[in-house]
Amino acid sequence: MKQMIDRINYLYKKSKEFGLSDEERIEQEKLRKEYVKIIRGNFENQLKNYKKKGEE
Repeated sequence: MKQMIDRINYLYKKSKEFGLSDEERIEQEKLRKEYVKIIRGNFENQLKNYKKKGEE
């Protein structure tokens, strides 16, 4: 996960300074989608395990 975040950040910084090649733009989009998918999955799991106060 750390490597994914580092790569996303690198591509973002590079896009601001120099621009990205077509391949890099595709990679950036793919990495961002995968990252969001992981975060959503983690959040959904947290919600599934959440219990209201007073529920056992």
